[in-house]
Amino acid sequence: MTAPDIAAAVTVLRSGGLVAFPTETVYGLGADASNPEAVRAIYRVKGRPADHPLIVHVASAAAVPRWAAAVPPAAAALAEACWPGPLTLLLPRRADVDATVAGGRDTIGLRVPAHPLALQLLGAFDGGIAAPSANHFGRVSPTTAAHVRADLGDEVNLILDGGPCTIGVESSIVDVTVEPPALLRPGGIPLEALEAIVGGPVHTDDGGVSRAPGMLASHYAPVARVELVEDASEARRRVEQLRTLGERAELLDPGPDPDLYARHLYSWLRAADDGGVTTLVAVPPPAVGLGWAVRDRLRKAAAPR
Repeated sequence: MTAPDIAAAVTVLRSGGLVAFPTETVYGLGADASNPEAVRAIYRVKGRPADHPLIVHVASAAAVPRWAAAVPPAAAALAEACWPGPLTLLLPRRADVDATVAGGRDTIGLRVPAHPLALQLLGAFDGGIAAPSANHFGRVSPTTAAHVRADLGDEVNLILDGGPCTIGVESSIVDVTVEPPALLRPGGIPLEALEAIVGGPVHTDDGGVSRAPGMLASHYAPVARVELVEDASEARRRVEQLRTLGERAELLDPGPDPDLYARHLYSWLRAADDGGVTTLVAVPPPAVGLGWAVRDRLRKAAAPR
């Protein structure tokens, strides 16, 4: 990506437009987080409920006091260990930060992404970029620039292409306004690692609908119906059964490597839709490491819509 591309993206953001850009997790749909009208454009383009908070991406931990009213010790430890990286911290929102970006709540999600292009953009913009995933609300997140184009097309003013995302599932979201901290969304930093960093338990908590991104029961969903079957042999039998009933069923069982599963999950879900699959029978990965995040995404993709 060249300097003129970054300069053009900064110009779009400063004029209130939308820029899609890569992170190590998924592609984000970015707007100037300090511009309420630009932030409302994100909600409009995505079809996102106005009470569903956004994540503000910043260039470094030094920017946190611009957005957060306080930084608890657990937040400082997590930021030091995980940023730049796939971790979002839910912090108390400063009173002078417009509530639009926070879905009207008194907390705000902050993250320093690890993708070099995202960091270049944030450094050049010198401000916070509000950025949920660059797709229509509730659907499969994008992990390539082509996915963004297919989903949003001309509704995005500029797309920065940084290649495929390396992690492939969204950031972990940790609420550090409570003690002990609460994991609201499993993601790129596994629970085991978070607990090691804070030196104690990190509770898992659904937190209530819309407390943080990705917390609805149904989310990350392809058009195809998704069924989860833990046993691979049983899953293969289920596919054959569905095919005898006239369904276009396929098996998703990439093996026990949760990192591989996470990296390609959203591409595989999109490929199922592109191929006209009506039911995707998925074997979840083991519940370790990134497996927690993949299992969460599969469970929400399979939930009633």
